[in-house]
Amino acid sequence: MISLFASFLASLVSLYKIVLFVRILLTWIPSLDWRSPILRFLDDITEPVLRIARNLIPPVGMFDLSPIVVFLALNVLEYLLRSL
Repeated sequence: MISLFASFLASLVSLYKIVLFVRILLTWIPSLDWRSPILRFLDDITEPVLRIARNLIPPVGMFDLSPIVVFLALNVLEYLLRSL
């Protein structure tokens, strides 16, 4: 039972990584209107996690390294969940 629940959580983490990756790619398109419902949703579910990472590691020049930190943490979490 725990293995099934851990597998489900690992799948959610994997899905969240995809959503985060899409959000990061979309930030490279300057003409997007982030007030649209879909983009607002992406921002609402990813920004809190990125904000925590930004508080730990501030931007280096013009580069925001918080997505890298979040991806590393999510990969570790997913690995731990799948190993249960």
